[in-house]
Amino acid sequence: MEMQQFYYDNKIVKKFIYATILWGIVGMSVGLLLAFMFLFPNVTDGISWLSFGRLRPLHTNAVIFAFVGNAIFAGVYYSLQRLLKTRMANDFLSNFNFWGWQLIIVAAAITLPLGYSTSKEYAELEWPIDLAIAVVWVAFGVNMIWTILKRRQRHLYVAIWFYLATFVTVAVLHIFNSLELPVSGLKSYSVYAGVQDALVQWWYGHNAVAFFLTTPFLGLMYYFVPKAANRPIYSYRLSIVHFWSLIFIYIWAGPHHLLYSALPEWAQNLGVAFSVMLIAPSWGGMINGLLTLRGAWDEVRTNPVLKFMVVAITGYGMATFEGPMLSLKNVNAIAHFTDWIIAHVHVGALAWNGFLTFGMLYWLVPRMFKTKLFSTGLANLHFWIGTLGIIMYTLPMYIAGFVQAFMWKQFNPDGTLTYGNFLETVQEIIPMYWMRAIGGSLYILGAFVMLYNITRTIRSGSKVTDDLAEAPALTKVSKHRTSGEGWHTWLERKPIKLTIYATIAILIGGVVQIIPTLLIKSNIPTISSVKPYSPLELEGRDLYIREGCVGCHSQMIRPFRSEVERYGEYSKAGEYVYDHPFLWGSKRTGPDLFRVGGKYNDNWHLNHMYDPQSTSPGSIMPSYKWLLRNALDKSNTEGKMQAMITLGVPYTEEDIANAQQLMEEQGAKIQESLYNDPDFASNYEQDKKYASENGLQFIEMKDREIVALIAYLQRLGTDIKVKDVADKLKTKN
Repeated sequence: MEMQQFYYDNKIVKKFIYATILWGIVGMSVGLLLAFMFLFPNVTDGISWLSFGRLRPLHTNAVIFAFVGNAIFAGVYYSLQRLLKTRMANDFLSNFNFWGWQLIIVAAAITLPLGYSTSKEYAELEWPIDLAIAVVWVAFGVNMIWTILKRRQRHLYVAIWFYLATFVTVAVLHIFNSLELPVSGLKSYSVYAGVQDALVQWWYGHNAVAFFLTTPFLGLMYYFVPKAANRPIYSYRLSIVHFWSLIFIYIWAGPHHLLYSALPEWAQNLGVAFSVMLIAPSWGGMINGLLTLRGAWDEVRTNPVLKFMVVAITGYGMATFEGPMLSLKNVNAIAHFTDWIIAHVHVGALAWNGFLTFGMLYWLVPRMFKTKLFSTGLANLHFWIGTLGIIMYTLPMYIAGFVQAFMWKQFNPDGTLTYGNFLETVQEIIPMYWMRAIGGSLYILGAFVMLYNITRTIRSGSKVTDDLAEAPALTKVSKHRTSGEGWHTWLERKPIKLTIYATIAILIGGVVQIIPTLLIKSNIPTISSVKPYSPLELEGRDLYIREGCVGCHSQMIRPFRSEVERYGEYSKAGEYVYDHPFLWGSKRTGPDLFRVGGKYNDNWHLNHMYDPQSTSPGSIMPSYKWLLRNALDKSNTEGKMQAMITLGVPYTEEDIANAQQLMEEQGAKIQESLYNDPDFASNYEQDKKYASENGLQFIEMKDREIVALIAYLQRLGTDIKVKDVADKLKTKN
């Protein structure tokens, strides 16, 4: 049989390894800064681009797409070539993938701190960057499938199944969740509204975790764990069941993020049912990974690579047990909106994604640079520091979650809330926030130990060169199943069919859940009293999005006695029909804001944004002083309203023509109400006088950003009256 020689492309793997380490440390550093902001909320006081609300999406995007994303590409580009016995199909596409992805990361690092955000979890980047992501991701997929088609290995190994499913599913999720109507170069509105937007977002959000943080890493597990242990995977049959059941079931589970919300009950229940089923394939994968190491436990004790991988797979098992448990309604009623969810997410991120990446890097780098790891001792030190960091991070957050939930729900014998002031719960968990910050510090310290160890390893090695390899050419065989050939064995040599079947498997759940919600109007009943936002309120809502307020405040009151007592009437689906995008939130660091309209006067809101501790002693909210200084940009208000008309919001041409006048009138009313505070009136007049005497431009308060934000906050939850709702219910009964 004729042997063919070729070279593996190692240089592209090296580039992604460097990017993984760089962005990992950057993303973790931003996360550590955020952890300390819970303890020192004004540490970046007055610097808008370093505020918590703007840095939080930067942290999540940096860790998910920069750190984990580059790790995925490094592992895929290394393993795919060796599993297929061929070089990547096109060097240009490989390098386009690398440099395009890095430019996207840099664009995110610039735009998110500047406040250009859609506010949608894990999908905050604005429309030009979304387009770039789609192009680069398709280039990666084309290169991968092209490489598969020119392979010298007949059957596709299980890792490649997961790579293919990752490519097609992430493409579908990203495209449909990112459907948005551009208003300007860096501003857009989601084409979906309210409940529909929430369902599409968490169909994406949950499955971004499933198909970006899980399936590609399962592929890497199936390749690197057997390699590191020098043993075959435990069970081929289990890997087949694991793959197909996982990708089919996972896609249905998104609605479990929206339990007890305004989402239709049938969609919630579907999410619960499939989430519970998800534990079977998830644990099937964990068992397959751990049992691959059977008989190798002596080596695990001495080999840091295997240590990292064992804890990673165990973390995956813990997170995928906890996920289905959290989807049970009685558990979700306790955990949702609390720090329990933060703990859950970080078990997966720090252990599963982080530790598997570290193990892969420790295995890959010495082989790439033709040398030995500089220090096994330092790698073991990294392992123990990182493990302690995970424990010290997650355990306090679990405790904080339980404390929050039980304090929020506790009543006195007379029926009043025991802890009526939300800040009482915040103060109670400050010690847990200290523990989290210490745990995060240990974890990133371990990453710096790795950086030193890897750097010394690289310096002691040789320059990365493309490895020479040889393999026989792939001979043609029958397109049909041969005698005695199993169905799946046949499918493994049919990459296009396998990809199509995987695509069908992941589309079924999305179609069943999303299409009825989008097309059947009875799922989202309208309320006649709900009107579109005024032009000033619309601008204020955009400021709320820009500052990332949704990261700490929810706008979804669940139908629980404790929440109705604390916040007001529970949320109705029809109240969100003009919300592009939805702003329900996923974490309550501060109280829910859906019924905050009219609860406080305008002066309270102004003082609260200028110095939160002055109105709410003990608050850990940072100040937003720039909102009181900045002039409101009204230049594109009409364009925003026109976009809303395109999306179905019933503004009239008269509304658009009078937008500037309406903003002027509403702003003037708020300015007048602010004058009711003597301190404000005195300081305001002094500022005006100072500006006049020194030839400085003075911005009227009605033209400043804070007034637009106040207008929006005062509107929230005021479209329906609780008494009206009660009267209607009585009439029906």
